[in-house]
Amino acid sequence: MGGVRRWWAALLLVLVVATSCGSASPSSGVAPVQNGPLAVSVAGNRLVDQHGRTVVPRGVNRSGTQYACTSGPGTFDGPTDQPAIDAMRSWEISAVRVSLNEQCWLGINGLPVGGDAGGYRRAVTDFVNRLTASGLVVIVDLHWNAPGTQQARGQQKMPDRDHAPAFWQSVATTFAPNRAVLFDVYNEPWPATEDVTQPASDVAWACVRDGGNCPGVGFTAAGSQELVNAVRSTGAVNPILVGGPQFAGVLDKWLTYRPDDPRHQLVASIHIYGPPPNETACTPKACWDATIAPVAKVVPVVIGEMGNMDCRSSLVDPLMDWADQHGIGYLAWGWVTSDCASEPALISNYNGTPTPYGAAVRRHLAKQ
Repeated sequence: MGGVRRWWAALLLVLVVATSCGSASPSSGVAPVQNGPLAVSVAGNRLVDQHGRTVVPRGVNRSGTQYACTSGPGTFDGPTDQPAIDAMRSWEISAVRVSLNEQCWLGINGLPVGGDAGGYRRAVTDFVNRLTASGLVVIVDLHWNAPGTQQARGQQKMPDRDHAPAFWQSVATTFAPNRAVLFDVYNEPWPATEDVTQPASDVAWACVRDGGNCPGVGFTAAGSQELVNAVRSTGAVNPILVGGPQFAGVLDKWLTYRPDDPRHQLVASIHIYGPPPNETACTPKACWDATIAPVAKVVPVVIGEMGNMDCRSSLVDPLMDWADQHGIGYLAWGWVTSDCASEPALISNYNGTPTPYGAAVRRHLAKQ
């Protein structure tokens, strides 16, 4: 998380494979057990499995791997064993988004605390492998980072050119053989200092794609194009999620400023939180119709994060309904047990007991 929520941010997606035995509508239910390991790819404006069946992401964000390693020792906040995964699956999810720390993965600037890069990588990789072995799709994202010798103890306005390309080369090399893993190149870009209630400028959009010296960013940024290039330089063909500016809160110019992917495996990502006063840029339904739906006609769209900041469901209920109608996936934040007044926590304990907000998400997932 970040954006209007970054003041408390110092705190996998479950892709619901929506299919029937033949062609599938966007709102169809969880797919049957796959014949062999799941392989997800982009086909036109859909995510599909290895049999060409539509895959629609519906699930949760599993937070912790971005910050637990900065206090150490340890990689996770809460359990990640098979019973913990089974608790997530009991919500009828089929994908999990896992938030990573750039420097804990690379083992630089004194991170991870009390450990080393090898231990962090093994812990994350083993968790991801347990998730995919359980039939889940995983999205790994670059969540916390920092330039130079500064420790990655929070989210920056942009990925840094110092370390982010190396991070993605390593992550992509690690997970390329697992085609149930998707890559989200950066959690929430927010270059420039713009009013999130207004359209993002072309300058901000260009910064997100091209990086370099961006207004409001105090270091040399890595753009989405060079991060896509870093992934593809490894030979990995996994789909790549790319967000826009304003904390990944807008998609209005995504088609104009999307990076080039020689594999044609890009997915547009947006984050949506509310209600006011803690709303993101595209909270009203009119914005969904005007700016998200047109993109979803061209490429797959995933709501990489969504949540009600008041622990209720006034935003997520209509958002999930709307997304189902348009074949758009969504990943609720977050599978964490923090105070629901501080962030949209789905659960009160790791056996899956929902908060009031989480109960609404769980009810909706059960209907799919």
